[in-house]
Amino acid sequence: MQAYIAAIPGWKRHVAQRLDEIISDAVPGVHKAVRWNSAVYGIKGQGWFVGFHVFTKYVKVTFFKGTSLTPVPHGGTTAEARWIDVHEDDLDAPQLIDWVRQAAAIPGWGQS
Repeated sequence: MQAYIAAIPGWKRHVAQRLDEIISDAVPGVHKAVRWNSAVYGIKGQGWFVGFHVFTKYVKVTFFKGTSLTPVPHGGTTAEARWIDVHEDDLDAPQLIDWVRQAAAIPGWGQS
């Protein structure tokens, strides 16, 4: 994971580092992987619950069972997933921590 984050250019690297810190602190022992050119986080035996992918103008944070979160993250049109787009200066850490804790407490997607 650290090599993946280190390769991210510019301000997006700082956002990715902060996301990794938030998720790791909120869910001790979280399982990390890089899949589909994205960082993904899960609980062993429960599945993946959140991931992020770097785009040119933002970092997309996807909660794989996002429709189960309160409040539901505003992005997304899939059956269950919801996401937020994080730009250089608009990471809402308290909200993200709350969503991460909620997402980690419910069965995730796939096998972690």
